[in-house]
Amino acid sequence: MTTLWDTTGTAVVKALAAERRTGGGVTSGLALTLVVVMEEKDAAEVEAAISIAASKHPMRVLMVLRHTIEAPVPRLDAEVSIGGRYGPGESVILRMYGRLALHAESVTLPLLAPDAPVVAWWYSETPNTIAHDPLGVFADRRITNVIRDADPAASLHRRALDYAPGDTDLTWTVITPWRAALASAFDTVRVRAQSVTVNGNPLDPSAQLLAGWLSDRLGIYVPVAKAEGKYISSVSAQFEGGHSVDLVNEGYKLVLRRPGQADSIAPFPSRSTGDLLAEELRRLDPDESYAEALGAVTGQKNLNDRPANRVHIWHDPALAVEG
Repeated sequence: MTTLWDTTGTAVVKALAAERRTGGGVTSGLALTLVVVMEEKDAAEVEAAISIAASKHPMRVLMVLRHTIEAPVPRLDAEVSIGGRYGPGESVILRMYGRLALHAESVTLPLLAPDAPVVAWWYSETPNTIAHDPLGVFADRRITNVIRDADPAASLHRRALDYAPGDTDLTWTVITPWRAALASAFDTVRVRAQSVTVNGNPLDPSAQLLAGWLSDRLGIYVPVAKAEGKYISSVSAQFEGGHSVDLVNEGYKLVLRRPGQADSIAPFPSRSTGDLLAEELRRLDPDESYAEALGAVTGQKNLNDRPANRVHIWHDPALAVEG
């Protein structure tokens, strides 16, 4: 690892090139660049997540830590490594102080892997408007996680207002096992659904997105009914002709119950943030199903028809506070 104190973007590029020359085959075949916007206090969690995702997707990781913008003198500190605690690929930690933190793209753009897609991931609080952050403007895909925000339900609505194709959220990724199990169960039913209810915490954005996905797919309104627990506890569906389906969360398994049939059990393991991130990095095209679910739950129409490209909107947090 090479550590650079009070350095420049040019010096970081040269240090990465030097590390790459000594890294040999480890650096070949990069599939993408992952730009992580994070805070110092989250370093351990981010390290664990990236090490899992990097083991499945060869990538260059650029970690951006923005420190106090009020600092009188801009400064850049950096750590450059190939193979290590952030996985087998290339990683660069960029600590930006002062006004440099508002121009993070000036340092990160020269460090992007050539001819590879760019994914931006906000581990820390999501910006209200992604176009305020230039790191989200040049990214091909943008990953947020509204469950980490102070008001996740309100943040989910902001994600719909601000949506552009290429956006996604890890609260959507969390419900992949639910969607897979429900799609499999509903495929065996040849009659129309009359009513479907997601039982769980009405303020849980994952429960809201699951209800939105079902509403969009089935063409009926699917509510989230309050039930015990912080997250989704079950999904109940009634069909024409008296047929019913219940999918119940029983710890580490999803149990599918249908009258007159034996229960069907699917594994439902607890997945780490790294597992969720690795799943999202499998696809680099817009997630149309997420957009449809997000639109259904928030009332925003035609999200998939919006322009995919964003234009940077200058936003100075210091001026915003003063105003």
